[in-house]
Amino acid sequence: MAIGPRPEGHLARFSAIHNVPLGYVVKDRKLLIDEAEAKTVRHIYRRYATLGSVWALKEDLDRDGTVSKVRVDRYGRATGGNPLARGALYTMLRNRIYRGRIVHKDEHYPGKHEAIVDEVLWDEVQRKLAANRIDRASGAHAAEPSLLAGLIYDDSGQRMTPSHANKKGTRYRYYVSNALVRGSRRDAPRGRRVPAGDLEALVENRLRRFLEDEAEVFAALDSPVTDVSDRRDQVARAADLAGRWPDLAPATKRLILTRLVDRIDIKRETLEIRILPGRLPAVLCGDDDPESIEQAVPDDGPTITFMVPARLKRAGMETRFLIDGPGGGPRREPDRSLLRLLSQAHRFHEMVMRNRGKTITELAEEAAVGGSYFTRILRLSFLAPDVVKTILRNRHPIELTAKKLASDTRLPIVWEEQRARLGIA
Repeated sequence: MAIGPRPEGHLARFSAIHNVPLGYVVKDRKLLIDEAEAKTVRHIYRRYATLGSVWALKEDLDRDGTVSKVRVDRYGRATGGNPLARGALYTMLRNRIYRGRIVHKDEHYPGKHEAIVDEVLWDEVQRKLAANRIDRASGAHAAEPSLLAGLIYDDSGQRMTPSHANKKGTRYRYYVSNALVRGSRRDAPRGRRVPAGDLEALVENRLRRFLEDEAEVFAALDSPVTDVSDRRDQVARAADLAGRWPDLAPATKRLILTRLVDRIDIKRETLEIRILPGRLPAVLCGDDDPESIEQAVPDDGPTITFMVPARLKRAGMETRFLIDGPGGGPRREPDRSLLRLLSQAHRFHEMVMRNRGKTITELAEEAAVGGSYFTRILRLSFLAPDVVKTILRNRHPIELTAKKLASDTRLPIVWEEQRARLGIA
């Protein structure tokens, strides 16, 4: 980068108290480090470098009680001291002031103030910010690409953006309404934040069922392919693609979806998937070669809409899709938290049977849990066999979470009453 003349009075803009960034104070028109605030700035940078998500960073900082800079005007009125918004965090993480630089008219110059963030930490944070910008723009990620980036809209018509959070070493992906990305839940009460895996599985499952259905594909090809024998060949290609879909590379799946799907709308009770049948021949002739698939496709033309009966519902601390119709989506994966809970219940039961001379308090101490918890979990070892089987097969109501089951202090012993209380027929 060519460095031009440094701007005159490059510290003058910090002379107004309200412009001084967190981590610094102005004294005699000089920018000086405030050590207490600088510690907070470095903590924010290090946490982002670890978490890799501004969403997760904000949640982490809110839990810690980290707040914005407190400013006092010349009349003694204090402002600030509020939880840091995501927009403020993005700005802070990109602010070259913290590297001892001054930005002027899109150029940056060496400043006279000390840096708060070292070069290694700065570079790591900028690398992750850049990677996340690419993820949001293209939906691509080396391990888990966002297959539906650019295609999803919430029920207010707003596009949804891929996002993710890291919790205890696990990466959780979401699609988030743009209004929530830019603001808070208060600003966007209808904004959506839905689990990416659930949503992608619904779309992939419905698309595969379409490709497997010879009658549906034959009818969809009526306009773009007029020759009957050619249409039959395309129908066979569609069935073959459906069979190979699980083994396709994520990049190829992403390319097919962006070519074939016009848009996907999350409604209150349904998921609407709109495809462009005029593009189907180009996709089916691509032979899984991205360059072939990416070739020019016909004009958009008419669309076909698939309706998947699905609605969002809270399940503990998560939001998941509840499939209302048969075949509407893939089978749910087993709830590992519930499985661990049932396993613990039977372990406690075995402890009781082996140690009949010990009290519950003694057994709880041996299991390193509280007496009340031991008693509640022990009761789960008396669940009806069909209730246990329903949970093991993950056919229980989505509202039945491990937390809810573990905290139920009034779970009846009678099997029929158990089924009624847990909502299991």
